[in-house]
Amino acid sequence: MTKRQPDLSVFESLESEVRSYCRGWPTVFVHARGSRLRDEHDRTYVDFFAGAGSLNYGHNDPALKRALLDYIEADGITHGLDMATTAKRRFLETFRNLVLLPRELPYKVMFPGPAGTNAVEAALKLARKVKGREAIVSFTNAFHGMSLGALAVTGNVVKRAGAGVPLVHGTPMPFDHYLDDRVPDFLWFERLLDDQGSGLNKPAAVIVETVQGEGGVNVARGEWLRELADLCHRHDMLLIVDDIQMGCGRTGAFFSFEEAGITPDIVTLSKSISGYGLPMSLCLFGPGLDVWEPGEHNGTFRGNNHAFVTATAALETYWTDNRMEKQTITRGEQVEQALHTIRDEHPRLGAAVRGRGLVWGIEFTEKHRASAVARRAFELGLLVETSGPEDEVVKLLPALTIPPEELDEGLRILARSVRETT
Repeated sequence: MTKRQPDLSVFESLESEVRSYCRGWPTVFVHARGSRLRDEHDRTYVDFFAGAGSLNYGHNDPALKRALLDYIEADGITHGLDMATTAKRRFLETFRNLVLLPRELPYKVMFPGPAGTNAVEAALKLARKVKGREAIVSFTNAFHGMSLGALAVTGNVVKRAGAGVPLVHGTPMPFDHYLDDRVPDFLWFERLLDDQGSGLNKPAAVIVETVQGEGGVNVARGEWLRELADLCHRHDMLLIVDDIQMGCGRTGAFFSFEEAGITPDIVTLSKSISGYGLPMSLCLFGPGLDVWEPGEHNGTFRGNNHAFVTATAALETYWTDNRMEKQTITRGEQVEQALHTIRDEHPRLGAAVRGRGLVWGIEFTEKHRASAVARRAFELGLLVETSGPEDEVVKLLPALTIPPEELDEGLRILARSVRETT
């Protein structure tokens, strides 16, 4: 029987060459529920991508969908800029009561725009405004977004090259393990800060991901993060944690920095904060940092009330207790065990396994192999992406709600994909 080919003609003829994910998954999707997608030829796929981390609760979660449909049926406000609405009030009250107060986090909430890069831009602008300095320190292999300010603190050379203008006022420092533990943590950074002849302008802030997802699933140790927080405090720099992909439970706790026991000055959230894949982002900061003038940072689509509705439903459904955190850790152990088995079955590949919660990566010394594995996985019915500076890591981001049997099914497909591309 001849396999039917998807009709991709309109995408290829009309859509910009900038498109990327569709090139690795050449089909036309039509249906999604939980951790499965179906294309227009009725072929199903297990989803280990989850909208690049925007679908922590899977596709079309029933509780979130019901809340959204009820709100739309009642002709609730859709577009509200920063006007007060019942949907925004419910979200703010729920976020305060279920997320901030239990963790004793004193943050104000800012709605900077629809995307994670908007939250990063707001965080950088706020830090500079508060401290009266321009320089920002970021880390090797960081990814913080595609707008110019966020690109200036992003490490990937290809993404930076797309800016077309100089990316200034950002200084990279080594991320945890970047120097293979041959140099004490922050030795170089602190020496530059202390030396009046170093040429480093005193930074307003340091921005960091606790796990670098796009950078190759690089996991920072709790000890490293605590030392970084202390360094920032001693040198009067604000600490910004970019929790856009790793927040909302991806690593276990709601915020990825909780395990390290630190309280960042500023936190950015997006992706799964709406819970349903709807555009929404937050910038969180202490009251003492709330120095904005009215309208000083704004955006037309910062008041997505449909996202407020699904975000509230997600918090009420999954974050009234610690069951989601425990489940994520358990599922993560299932992934870790399977990845170690894959690594041990193919010792000549020199693969390395790393991750936390339900974000995992397997890195191949033969860098091209990760892309080959991802392609074969798609052919076998599994969606996975690659990450790292040379796409050398197969990255796993399954939904936090994925049933263990579906998780196991996807892991078996991944193992087969590795076998069949060696």
